[in-house]
Amino acid sequence: MANHKSAKKRIRANATKRLRNRYQAKTTRTLIKTVRKSTDKTEAQSLYNKVASLLDKLAKKNVIHKNKAANQKSKLAKAIAKLGTEAPKAKPTKKTATKKAAVKK
Repeated sequence: MANHKSAKKRIRANATKRLRNRYQAKTTRTLIKTVRKSTDKTEAQSLYNKVASLLDKLAKKNVIHKNKAANQKSKLAKAIAKLGTEAPKAKPTKKTATKKAAVKK
């Protein structure tokens, strides 16, 4: 246990900051899940704007790493872009390879 007054204060401050950081990170995660579950593109886009803002704020405060924030925003943007395409594309059929005759020398 800490003996100095300043060390005790740091412990209290760190506990408070940890709770705040955990709350903000959890809120962001639930919003990300909401965006992923959304089927309406306009609704997803408006939620994405909120999520992107929160991710940037968390990265700025070093709650999460800046690259993680960028990756999550990128993946969400791709998911929202897919919402615009309503009809799924047909899978291309595989072409059977023709066997070449063995050449004797």
